[in-house]
Amino acid sequence: MPDRTRARELADEFNRKGDPTGWFEHLYREGEAGKSTVPWANLCPNPRLLDFWNAHAQLTAGKAALTIGSGFGDDAEQLAAWGFRTTAFDISETAIRLSRKRFPSMSVEYLAANLLEPPSTWRRFFHFVFEANTLQVLPAALRPLAIENIAGFLRPGGLLLLIARGREPSDPEGQIPWPLTRAELSAFTMADLEELSFEDFLEPEDSADPPVRCFRVLYQAKSV
Repeated sequence: MPDRTRARELADEFNRKGDPTGWFEHLYREGEAGKSTVPWANLCPNPRLLDFWNAHAQLTAGKAALTIGSGFGDDAEQLAAWGFRTTAFDISETAIRLSRKRFPSMSVEYLAANLLEPPSTWRRFFHFVFEANTLQVLPAALRPLAIENIAGFLRPGGLLLLIARGREPSDPEGQIPWPLTRAELSAFTMADLEELSFEDFLEPEDSADPPVRCFRVLYQAKSV
């Protein structure tokens, strides 16, 4: 199981200071220096993205894709390999710099950007958006704005594939990464997206630990 101790310490520290997203850059800098671990850096594409694509491959020619919270770039590079014109962003400038270093061919456009204040040029621009595990590391008060912005990235008919930890409303919220509820995710349908599929499954993280409940949801932006 990934060691999330330092990430949780930094998240708590920055939340107390009123800077709930500032800890990401700090963690990536520590990770680059070998002082701590970025727990979500698996250095391979998300297996649930690969599963989805194997079952539901999309036409990609001439289409634009966006990866949210792109980390070290593996998911973005996979989307580009499938043929999308791909943009990837992360709030951490260090993460973006390291992604460019890992993948110097620059088939993906890597940009430092904030999901809570994204570039206006991205609105209604993308045919496919991939969001995995970003919402669950934002405090609950910030998620509605993040969801609104994510939904706004899609052009009419565009698809959003979302992957997140899940829980029932009666379950304890626990520690970061905070599992989401279906009620929280209903904000996507309130933002003019249609839910095409919803999967609720258990994801093994480590043989010594119980599996983690996860959601995988496919949305489509309504046509004008």
